[in-house]
Amino acid sequence: MAAVAEEGSLAAATRRLHLSASALSHQLRDAETKLGVSLFLRRNRRLILTAAGERLLQASRRLLDEARRAESSVSGQAQEIIRVSTGCYTAYSWLAPALTRFGRAHPDVDVRIELDATRRPVSALLRGELDLALTSDVPRSSRLRSMPLFSDELILLVPRDHRLARAGVVRAEDLRREHVIVYDAPREDLDVFTKVLWPAGVEPMRVSRIPLTEAMVELVRAGAGVAVLVGWAVPKDPALVRVKLAGRGLLRRWRAVTLRRRRPWPALHDLVQLISARPP
Repeated sequence: MAAVAEEGSLAAATRRLHLSASALSHQLRDAETKLGVSLFLRRNRRLILTAAGERLLQASRRLLDEARRAESSVSGQAQEIIRVSTGCYTAYSWLAPALTRFGRAHPDVDVRIELDATRRPVSALLRGELDLALTSDVPRSSRLRSMPLFSDELILLVPRDHRLARAGVVRAEDLRREHVIVYDAPREDLDVFTKVLWPAGVEPMRVSRIPLTEAMVELVRAGAGVAVLVGWAVPKDPALVRVKLAGRGLLRRWRAVTLRRRRPWPALHDLVQLISARPP
């Protein structure tokens, strides 16, 4: 399941797994027959996961991780795996330096960024799918331990010739006539709605959810709208202007969240310390 989903085609998966195409096709058909559902859709020689396939893939990755941990333990290998996810969507520039330094200090530990958990990292942590969630949204739970990391600010990005480019601060009412571009997430997960627009009873003229930070920036540069995104993700560009939101600014306080453990995990603690030492 994992190999076919990651490679995107049966031929590539057979090469990776060292199986014949007929053997792998038979295994897939057998799995679909036993489960009574289709796991893949066939589109132009590519295999695309169905909703049932997505669920099974998530389960298979957890099983594979557990199998690798067990294999390392039994064989005497010291390698550990730390599964990490962050609510930063497609921008990880602040995380990479910390991972590089961690890799030098802990060459026997494999840090994996779990992209599937980006939208709900704490939920994935509680389900046992993560070891570390980096997020600004931490629910109250006796099962969780959270440590402060840093604060960042959401800003409004506008073209230089836009009417709001010279505004010192943009408030909810200023966005009523705008096409507002936001991250691809439910509105209840976006601070611009929960902390700015909804309290003021304001609905923008149009809202677009875009999954890529780079695409949001390009749309603003082209004059297609204004974007609410984190300031550190925006490149320096004379054609773009950053404007504060909601008076003193729309701040987020990031925390490292883990499950409470009976014994400390030194490698995980070191990773958190390295991330907090170099904020964006």
